[in-house]
Amino acid sequence: MNSWEEQLKVDGSVVNSFSNLDINAPEFIPGQPYVIHPKAAQPLVTTSDEDLVAEYPVSGDTAEDSGEKRDVPAQDDEILPCDHELSRVPELPSTRKDTINLVFIGHVDAGKSTIGGHLLYLTDMVDKRTLEKYEREAKEKNRETWYLSWALDTNPEERDKGKTVECGRAYFETEKKRFVLIDAPGHKSFVPNMISGAVVADLAILVISARRGEFETGFEKGGQTREHAVLVKTAGVKYLVVVVNKMDDPTVLWDEARYNECKEKIIPFLKKVGFNMRTEVHFMPCSGYTGAFLRDVPSESLCPWYRGPSLLDFLDSLPSISRKTNGPLRIPITDKYKDMGIFVTGKVESGTVSRGQSLVLMPSRIPVEAAQVFNGDVEVLKAEAGETCKLRLKNCEEEDISPGFCLCSPSNLCKVVFLQLHCP
Repeated sequence: MNSWEEQLKVDGSVVNSFSNLDINAPEFIPGQPYVIHPKAAQPLVTTSDEDLVAEYPVSGDTAEDSGEKRDVPAQDDEILPCDHELSRVPELPSTRKDTINLVFIGHVDAGKSTIGGHLLYLTDMVDKRTLEKYEREAKEKNRETWYLSWALDTNPEERDKGKTVECGRAYFETEKKRFVLIDAPGHKSFVPNMISGAVVADLAILVISARRGEFETGFEKGGQTREHAVLVKTAGVKYLVVVVNKMDDPTVLWDEARYNECKEKIIPFLKKVGFNMRTEVHFMPCSGYTGAFLRDVPSESLCPWYRGPSLLDFLDSLPSISRKTNGPLRIPITDKYKDMGIFVTGKVESGTVSRGQSLVLMPSRIPVEAAQVFNGDVEVLKAEAGETCKLRLKNCEEEDISPGFCLCSPSNLCKVVFLQLHCP
């Protein structure tokens, strides 16, 4: 035989071998074990419908006998006819707690980070095991009294020097409210960082030290107690809580006279700044290290002269802050960075920003898109007025953004004023 065609004329073995192949067989993949699939069952051959019914009798009336249409359950791949459109699921009313942004200000070493870290522990935002770890590590560096501040001072440089450099941010909740805690640095070299925290705050907590010598150092000219109070008032913060800290110090020992001395010295200055002492300022003693008057009110034997609310109780009782949720979108940018995209942070002063929303960067008028919205480190669908958020922007570069720029909706841009200065 000279060709394959001649073999076909001799016998049909080649044709028969191809006709027996299974065209529905799975694709052969080299290196993979071959799995034998079971053959499909042969169709049941019946002479008529009556034979099938006789072999498999159905109890009760059939659909034809009763004249009613029997409901048949739908299969997974069966599409049922729909006579009407599905009604939209109504939006449930918002169960969000009121958000208040509070910033801790005051002179260096007044105890701002210690109070903030203790509040996080008392509100279960920092567990006991983590706090014990901080205590061991702080003791190894001869900083055993600073371990509470490590919940906010996460930078190794801050822990080694015992000074806050960047604004630390954390979150905690009470029964009625949600708080954004901003721990501002107290050293005069980091005032610009402190301002970045003050501009997004609704409430300021001015921490002063009752320890002999420390209050005087912070309050005299050049001390940060004065400068911070002026800066938060200039930034638009209307309410101030003055916390007299370190009342447990051996030089004080919860002395009412020392508390009143600090209070009487600072009241005239706050009046000059512009605070209303009756409606906008509240004074209270505390100990950030022991936790007295932070969450629980200590026994009367320790402090019989002050029986007011603790700091958390006072914060929880604050009235709700009026927000411009339905106003035009305004997000002043306080910070920017590049990490798998362009990120900006800022407080939503009015309006609501949603994921995928088109925005305009003012004053450069660059159209951008909010690809992602974050509340802290949690991605959310939207951020409302009063919330500090982080946005990942599209259609822009890092060089296009500067702190102080404002994100607006395209339909309602903010006003831009240009100043032309002539130098002699």
